[in-house]
Amino acid sequence: MTSTEPAAARTAPASGGDDSIVRKLSTLDRYLAVWILLAMAVGLGLGRLIPGMNDALAKIEVGGISLPIALGLLVMMYPVLAKVRYDRLDRVTGDRQLMVSSLVINWIVGPAVMFALAWIFLPDLPEYRTGLIIVGLARCIAMVIIWNDLACGDREAAAVLVALNSVFQVLVFGVLGWFYLDLLPQWLGLGDGQGLDVPVWHIALNVVVFLGIPLLAGFLTRRIGEKKMGRESYEQKFLPKIGPWALYGLLFTIIILFALQGKTITSQPLDVVRIALPLLVYFAIMFFGSFLLGKSLGLAYDRTSTLAFTAAGNNFELAIAVAIATFGVTSGQALSGVVGPLIEVPVLIGLVYVALAWRKKFAPDAVTTPGRES
Repeated sequence: MTSTEPAAARTAPASGGDDSIVRKLSTLDRYLAVWILLAMAVGLGLGRLIPGMNDALAKIEVGGISLPIALGLLVMMYPVLAKVRYDRLDRVTGDRQLMVSSLVINWIVGPAVMFALAWIFLPDLPEYRTGLIIVGLARCIAMVIIWNDLACGDREAAAVLVALNSVFQVLVFGVLGWFYLDLLPQWLGLGDGQGLDVPVWHIALNVVVFLGIPLLAGFLTRRIGEKKMGRESYEQKFLPKIGPWALYGLLFTIIILFALQGKTITSQPLDVVRIALPLLVYFAIMFFGSFLLGKSLGLAYDRTSTLAFTAAGNNFELAIAVAIATFGVTSGQALSGVVGPLIEVPVLIGLVYVALAWRKKFAPDAVTTPGRES
């Protein structure tokens, strides 16, 4: 296997067939969930067993951005963004149903759902509740690109939607934080709430590092690669060579992330369970609700899948950084941010397999958006 894209996307019929999609995956793809769970276990083990490792890793940062995590995310995202056909992005931006649906789901529905679940499940734990609300405000701009690619979603649509999320993240994150953590609780008579003072430059830096750099690298790679070797040679010879690095970057990021917080997670198991329950409900509501919405709007499978994954994913790095900067590294808010990826990573990789199975239920002419190659 030479790419992170499941083999089923290249060998399986658009729908139907006697063999299941899972059986048509390569060994690497078939056990991807296992590799991710192992990476999580290794990270947790390293953070728990090696004294001072998490502190040492935490010190390797610039402007509040963890350099090891940044490196892993850049390696993870670069191959996928190098696959995007940037000359076809106008076909995505012209899809008003997709664009409007994504904005409404990400910036109105998502934060509201997390706010409600945080108060329902954690009414007696204000610190964890606040941390969860911050997670809900941090819309995904990085790892969702991997989940979308593995599920055979629309790469160009994913690139456009995460770019759109990044712009809104800079513009409204602080405002929504004030609304959901301070103003709304007072309106509802739930208490005085907690403020959230987040510098705009910090959010902008997060966007530049986790989206801007790999996006620029992917764009330049395709432009230069196609110019020198032609599109066919670029896609058939060059891309398969860099494809596996997306998986390597993903596993490295997971190991580092969980090594940083391994001791915290393993020392408070009951608290982790309390935080995990509303997160599980949140991911289910956002993914399945968005998937059903996309299908009801008549979107093809590829864009329906993209809509669902961009709605369900969250920017865990931003959420953790904001929680630590505002409330402290040992705060309950920071723990909620840390539990986010602990739950999100295995859940979303599971949803990749769910999406691939549902792909067979679409009619052959509704698997891929018209005008886009499968």
